[in-house]
Amino acid sequence: MSSFSSDLTGRDYEVRIGDYFSRGWEIFKAKALLFVLFTLLLLLIQVVISILPPPIGTRAEGSSEITILFSPIGDNGGILSLAFNIISPALTAGYYFVAFQIARNRDAVFNDFFRGFNKFLPIFLVTLVSTVLIVIGSVLLILPGVYLAVAYLFAQPLVIDKNADFWQAMETSRKLITKKWFSFFGLLLLIFLLNIGGVILLGFGLLVTIPLSICIIAAAYEDIVGLNSVSDVAV
Repeated sequence: MSSFSSDLTGRDYEVRIGDYFSRGWEIFKAKALLFVLFTLLLLLIQVVISILPPPIGTRAEGSSEITILFSPIGDNGGILSLAFNIISPALTAGYYFVAFQIARNRDAVFNDFFRGFNKFLPIFLVTLVSTVLIVIGSVLLILPGVYLAVAYLFAQPLVIDKNADFWQAMETSRKLITKKWFSFFGLLLLIFLLNIGGVILLGFGLLVTIPLSICIIAAAYEDIVGLNSVSDVAV
């Protein structure tokens, strides 16, 4: 284990949920338009894939437009669906790249949302391996799956900010978060409720609550782990 992993897992800290929501909002509103536009882009891609018929898209025969909008993207397979599922970890990592740039008091542009492709493999592996372990844990006793879903919260940010490999990031996140697991569970529960509010607002609220959720997690990471002074990813 590297020195940064040992330093992180050995430290004590406090989880300040209210501060993370406040700081997350500050980060979000600094580039609110960019966050909303990128979220809209991701949603539009999923809608297009859902409209296109197999084998390109995932539209089921006889599906209504309402059914399409609320169906999971991978329900009926499809080439574009598979491709999107493969690249989506790198795309969603873009939220962290932008949030971290703002937190460092550096400018962020729309292209920064695509910087996850510069670390595509470790980001993809974090998502794939953590998902597999969470599913296995959920199938076995449910509680292990819930534990891991919370414990891996900082895995992707550690890959992005500390250049950790996927397993090092997952284990560092798990050991660090386990110390205050119930506090992080409460944080994620509040974030979940925040997004429920976004759904209630005819779904349009998700254009704000989805990126805001990542900004809140980025704020927690900034406080507990600490950001590198500069990004090590070339633009």
